[in-house]
Amino acid sequence: MKRDDFDTWALAELDAVESALAACVPADAPAGLGDAMRYAVLDGGKRLRPLLVLAAADAVHGARSAALRAACAVELIHAYSLVHDDLPCMDDDVLRRGKPTVHVRFGVAQAMLAGDAMQALAFEILTPTDDSVAPALQAGLCGLLARAAGGGGMAGGQAIDLASVGCQLDEHALSDMHRRKTGALLRASVLMGAACGKTTSREWQSLADYGDAVGLAFQVVDDILDVTQASATLGKTAGKDIDNNKPTYVTVLGLDAAHAHADALRRAAHAALDVSGIADTEQLRELADRVVDRES
Repeated sequence: MKRDDFDTWALAELDAVESALAACVPADAPAGLGDAMRYAVLDGGKRLRPLLVLAAADAVHGARSAALRAACAVELIHAYSLVHDDLPCMDDDVLRRGKPTVHVRFGVAQAMLAGDAMQALAFEILTPTDDSVAPALQAGLCGLLARAAGGGGMAGGQAIDLASVGCQLDEHALSDMHRRKTGALLRASVLMGAACGKTTSREWQSLADYGDAVGLAFQVVDDILDVTQASATLGKTAGKDIDNNKPTYVTVLGLDAAHAHADALRRAAHAALDVSGIADTEQLRELADRVVDRES
């Protein structure tokens, strides 16, 4: 796929996701809660997870309505996790997506509630009361997202992260933490898109392997950017993990080795697609490249 073709596809999909999120995140939730929710999720972020959902769904000729719902749901889970991660009891950050964090703007209690409400809304979106998404697919999508977000995935990874401050982790332990904290939701994004179509067991496993590689590559690059880019470029506070004495791929492997690891994960993602047997994976390939080559 040519870069211009990918950019055209991505911009159209980003617009579709933004419009769908704007329509489903309620502005009229009581006592200003809707304002905090919309502030947290609209008009910001890379939207990588929704793009992975939609690219995977395209690759397997998945149902568009279900895929767009899945794309919105996974972004809501991601946004809620950022709101909670930024709280004073967690990472205590003041900048996210180039603007003050939700608790800075709306207060800690409102930020907690906004995150809670976005988590619930994600599953509401996946379970429409009409017949637009078959009940079996609703259940499958909810299961994939719940397992990725819960104690065995994102939340568990965050717990390990908080418990690892000041600790020395080896590469295996660090990878286990980040496969949960960051990678699980990225992997689930790919598989939720795949679930919207029909796949063989080989195709499903290949897409899971691709999601694993991309998910870990994203975190490796995040750790690299944390020490090589300014806060204005990142849209969040640079250098915070090292300042807080958290283990990262840069502190465990070194900067050059971290770059090499990211490239190896890119190759692993491409290799998974090579053996998948799926005819059209160009969007997924380009997304893997952009995860590794990004500068913010």
